[in-house]
Amino acid sequence: MKRTAVVTGASSGIGEATARRLAAEDYHVVAGARRRDRLEKLAAEVPGVTPVTLDVTSQESVDELAASLDRCDVLVNNAGGALGLEPVSGGRVDDWQRMYDTNVLGSLRVTQALLPKLIGSGDGVLVMLTSTAGLVSYEGGGGYCAAKHAQTSMTETLRLELVGQPVRIVEIAPGMVRSEGFALTRFRGDAERADKVYEGVPDPLSSDDVADAIAWCVTRPAHVNVDRLVIRPRAQAAQHKVHRVSG
Repeated sequence: MKRTAVVTGASSGIGEATARRLAAEDYHVVAGARRRDRLEKLAAEVPGVTPVTLDVTSQESVDELAASLDRCDVLVNNAGGALGLEPVSGGRVDDWQRMYDTNVLGSLRVTQALLPKLIGSGDGVLVMLTSTAGLVSYEGGGGYCAAKHAQTSMTETLRLELVGQPVRIVEIAPGMVRSEGFALTRFRGDAERADKVYEGVPDPLSSDDVADAIAWCVTRPAHVNVDRLVIRPRAQAAQHKVHRVSG
């Protein structure tokens, strides 16, 4: 029987790339997201992908997903995102709430719902897609950094609590990734500001780069756990140190 991988936030960016890559690794991929039209397109292009409408901020939606699955061997908690770059003093409470609901509580809901199936598989892998923002804070990133720090802490706690169980807990923490929609969402649709994030940066990471890292971690032997994989482009030495070239 084919192994089943559930990928949240699979309608675009890293989530979509991961769904494609795990399908290529011969997983039956359950691709979950709110944008059903995007998922249908993905499923039409990639054999082995099943689209599921999923809102990780809704307990009912998550419960419906869990009830629909016979098994789950891999869970990739990818749904999340950033909103705004205001300083903490000017941060919008609704933005912080949305980031926490999606990145942290969304991951919590899906993890709680599918953990019994992951353990029951005999070799489950839970992948938490965090960020270097969960390891190092930066100006303007208060809300996103807070959410990603919380997600990182949840991952570390899960690994401690589940030691001895047949499930691996993996954290993937990407640095600068030029993925579809991430910066555009952060800047509330301002394409010019979004493009400036990557201006002059030679070869930021792509969604496919991160999906490749996820697939590598997931396909290690059962006794091998990749606790945390930090992945950055060569041009990014640290959160605040990025090499840029002029036109």
